[in-house]
Amino acid sequence: MKNFWIILSITALLLVGKANADVRFGASLAFTKIGADGTETEGGETNSAEVSHDVFIPSIFVEYEFDRLALGLDYIPIDADVSEKTKTRSDTETSVSGTATSTTTARTQSAQAEVTDHVTIYANYMLTDSFYVKGGVASMTLNTVENLGTGSTYGNEDVLGGVFGFGITDGSSRFEFAYTDYEDISITSGVARTGVSPNNKIDADLDTISLKYSYAF
Repeated sequence: MKNFWIILSITALLLVGKANADVRFGASLAFTKIGADGTETEGGETNSAEVSHDVFIPSIFVEYEFDRLALGLDYIPIDADVSEKTKTRSDTETSVSGTATSTTTARTQSAQAEVTDHVTIYANYMLTDSFYVKGGVASMTLNTVENLGTGSTYGNEDVLGGVFGFGITDGSSRFEFAYTDYEDISITSGVARTGVSPNNKIDADLDTISLKYSYAF
């Protein structure tokens, strides 16, 4: 799925680029605040959490300019953790058998998520000679990295998002502020805890705010 988006994006830009456009390549470094909140539902029990991570993220881009309009593709070559540290929780469960004996089980749950294969297709429109507005679509894969005492496992999810921003430029250098709002994420575990039905489910919301410096060659 991810390779499909990359190939389709590059092909579209190459086709557009033949229409008398100036082709530019560049590199960026963005200070990005990643924020997420979500809930995990296990049987009738729900646990909620909010996490964030402030991180510097590099990217590379190719851009085609048509007078005041520029169409581009931005690719982030690294992975980024959603949370600043792995989320850990200890659960203690007590069950009673058919006898007077009760059993107690302690389980440690740890989970993290990372963003990978992040691609953005965007358009910049110059409102003046130095000020522009930005809009686009971001595509990424959300990888879940968990070690759950319940035995639950979660897969990865391809996610789309809308990008909105503005910036200033002198032609080569630019400073940009952007907000990306990703679609709601819903992941069901492949393995449930013994005796619990249905399988565990995670519902989450993810967004980012970034301040980016870019240089186009």
